[in-house]
Amino acid sequence: MSATPQTDPLASLKAPSLSDFERLAEDAFARLPDTFRALADGAIIRVEDFPTDEVLEEMEAETPFDLLGLFHGVGLAQDAAVAETGRMPNMIYLYRRPILDYWAEHDETLGHLVTHVLIHEIGHHVGLSDEDMEAIEAQAG
Repeated sequence: MSATPQTDPLASLKAPSLSDFERLAEDAFARLPDTFRALADGAIIRVEDFPTDEVLEEMEAETPFDLLGLFHGVGLAQDAAVAETGRMPNMIYLYRRPILDYWAEHDETLGHLVTHVLIHEIGHHVGLSDEDMEAIEAQAG
């Protein structure tokens, strides 16, 4: 016997929207250690479906699904050497569709994956090693 649309618990499931992802990113950011969050002060977190064609070309990505996130701007290590006049704010991009594609093929929760990508991109912003980022991810739970 098959379930009817009214009784099928899967009938109402949908892929998380851009606004759902923004909430996931905000929740993930709030769970990060205070000192790590402070290092990302001023960076804007944006969620988009895919990277732009220019970003894909610059990063030498083979497909639009190759990038889960991207830090764009001036890292803290270079910050002192860059003039402030006319500089755009640092941006951390999370790409919804590639993240969903990765999530569908791996045994991780979506919240964990969003946290992982966010930490990785902020880590680039502050110049952390992969080991440092893994330790911060463990702290974030």
